[in-house]
Parts: sequence; structure tokens; C-alpha cells
Amino acid sequence: MRILLASAIALTVVMAAGCEKPKSPDAVARDVAAAEQKASTEVANSEKEASKDIGNAADKVGDKLTDLNNVAAKDAEKVAVAEAEGDRKVALAKCSALAGGAQKKGKDEADAEYTAAKANAKADAVSAKQ
Repeated sequence: MRILLASAIALTVVMAAGCEKPKSPDAVARDVAAAEQKASTEVANSEKEASKDIGNAADKVGDKLTDLNNVAAKDAEKVAVAEAEGDRKVALAKCSALAGGAQKKGKDEADAEYTAAKANAKADAVSAKQ
């Protein structure tokens, strides 16, 4: 046990003495060059990962923006169709005051305008979708 304790103390003294000994300029230069190379490699890897992460995030944002634009286009179509339906109902109500052929002509015009408005709304929505 005393031998083990004496060996441990001797080893501690030797290691402590070795820690205070400065390295040679060549050894320091090699260590510095190795540390700079390692740091440069780590920075390059981090930049590569960051670029990849930013690219992935941008793709996700792009997908969300596309989804948003598609929903907006579909909703704009719904609004336009609702407006066309409202205009048609108003026109048909006005036609009810007319008699005979004028009433039929008014209803036909209201129906034609409604059909055209729906088609325009659909075309606008399709062209706006991505």
C-alpha cells in the first residue's frame, strides 16, 4: 500500500513538473496549425449544414406560400361566384316585374351573365393557382 501511495505521489510530481515545461516553438507551431485546420474544417462543416438547413426551411416556406396562394385563389373564386349568384337573383327579381317575352329575355340574360361570371371566376382561380 505504501508503495502504491509513494508511486502515486511520484507520478503526480513528475506530471506537475512536465505541465510547466514550455513546448518548443516547432511543437507550438504544429499545434497551432493543427488547431487552425481543425477549426477551419469545423467552420466549413457548420456553414455547409447551415446552408442545407436554410435551403430546407426555404423549401418549406415556398410550399406554404404556394398553399396560401392556392387557398386565396379558391376563396376568391368562391367570392366571385357568390357575387354572381347575388347579381343573378337581383336580376331575376327585377325580371319578375316584366311580362311575357321581356321576362324570358331578362331571365336568359341573367342566366348568361351568371354563367359567364362563374366561368371567369374559375379561369381566374386556375390561373392564380400554382
